[in-house]
Amino acid sequence: MTLALGPVLRHVAETTAVVWVQTEAPAEVEILGCSATTFEVDDCHYALVVVEGLTPDSVFQYEVHIDGVKAWPEPGSEFPPSVIRTRGPKTADRLKVIFGSCRYPKTGDPKIDDKLGLDALDCFATRLTAMPVEEWPDALLLLGDQVYADELTPEARRQLAGHRKSKRRPPDEVVTYTEYERLYRHTWGDPEIRWILSTLPTAMIFDDHDIRDDWNTSAPWRAEVNKKPWWRDRIHAGLGSYWVYQHLGNLSPAELAADDDYQKVLAIEGDCWPHLVELADRADYEVDGDKGLRFSFRWDLGRSRLVMVDSRNARILDSGDRKMLGDREFRWVEEQVADDLDSVDHLLIGSSLPWLLPPALGDIQIINEIAADRPGLRGTIAEKIRQAADLEHWPAFLQSFLRFSGMIEAAAQGSPATISVLSGDVHHSYAARALFRGTGETTVHQLVCSPVHNYVPAPVKPAFKFAWSARVARLTRRWAKRAGSPDLPMSWANLSGPQFGNTIASFEAKGRVAEVFFEQPEDNGELSTVAQVKLSG
Repeated sequence: MTLALGPVLRHVAETTAVVWVQTEAPAEVEILGCSATTFEVDDCHYALVVVEGLTPDSVFQYEVHIDGVKAWPEPGSEFPPSVIRTRGPKTADRLKVIFGSCRYPKTGDPKIDDKLGLDALDCFATRLTAMPVEEWPDALLLLGDQVYADELTPEARRQLAGHRKSKRRPPDEVVTYTEYERLYRHTWGDPEIRWILSTLPTAMIFDDHDIRDDWNTSAPWRAEVNKKPWWRDRIHAGLGSYWVYQHLGNLSPAELAADDDYQKVLAIEGDCWPHLVELADRADYEVDGDKGLRFSFRWDLGRSRLVMVDSRNARILDSGDRKMLGDREFRWVEEQVADDLDSVDHLLIGSSLPWLLPPALGDIQIINEIAADRPGLRGTIAEKIRQAADLEHWPAFLQSFLRFSGMIEAAAQGSPATISVLSGDVHHSYAARALFRGTGETTVHQLVCSPVHNYVPAPVKPAFKFAWSARVARLTRRWAKRAGSPDLPMSWANLSGPQFGNTIASFEAKGRVAEVFFEQPEDNGELSTVAQVKLSG
């Protein structure tokens, strides 16, 4: 039996690792002497193998056996063996993570692929094959738009046309679980991507295109899209497949063991799709100002910590109390950030959407939110502008933006050397330094890497350069204050960028010294550094 997709190496700790696989049929999957039985979703089969008993600070080559037959590595593979590299006391004070967002797959159409340019993650995978394992990154962070459910490649559209039976569904967007399954296979099936996912611990969070462009922009947006006869099917398939393909692997073995939904799925004989429908509804609906499922998560990486924040599905809109996260989930995030900060040298906070935008653009989003909350024609026009211009980032959720900023300011009063917010989404890359009043020696940065592989429209470039202008920022700040914006607890300035084009970023720390590198593919496929920013030390 062969693997349909994977293996994907997910959460790795000192003595454990989680490996995700998709098989062609029900099976027993074994890795390094540990096994798991597949579960079924709509005639697709998956397993998370929890590998236990590993040694800290060690490297383990692994194979995947399905019903006793080796299925990975594939025969004749040109790639090095897949490995699990554990952390431990010897490496606790060192960290290297690569990150980025917005990775559109290769299309097979030369005109489109030439326009998209070289895939930065593909190029990084090629580099990795020639590097000693000891120099490989500790983790890969994918910060949104892992799949494009609403912008299909020509191949994906052809597949859709061949299977779509109902004209009540959109002709060029996926809707069903089966269609999402094909999309994940298409996007993660490239040999280079499949190999790098098999050998670097990978954390993921979604953004809008994993479901639909501008997903959860506002209450009017949700009200309008919910009128579409196929939208509930889309939510069920999109959130259900996200839970299977992306979310489960973010959890540690202990969290998986304590997760009621995962344990219910394992206990179901046969298709567990009905449970995923209920799960997706629970994740999507608002009850008492909160969502029924938390997708935010935490990884401990030696003396560094990653707290990944769901800034898409967690939004509270229907109640009229507009928030980026419900209060219960926000409290959870705050607790993870503040927990035992004396043991943390570098705090990484992941959010698919940037916390700090170019200042002028941030103020415009604040102005728009204030106007959209007002009744009458002014509010209607502001809502139309919000949806047309994609004004739905952290500053467009002002109370959440201020709470998020306050959380970071409080953490900066502690002992971390650096606090870095890692983001994507905006199709340009930059590093910005935030300055709070009286936060001691901790440095705070917004680090954005986007896209990994996508097209950057020409009008975007001058617009973002203009939005970083200090003179324009002073004008928009005065405008925002006149509109009713409070004073912000920090200022920020651009240290690098904006960089345009396909990019992969690396956060590297040793002791309390950290820096970030932004790299882009050259025509020969080699990556070259386009920016390097020292974050501390």
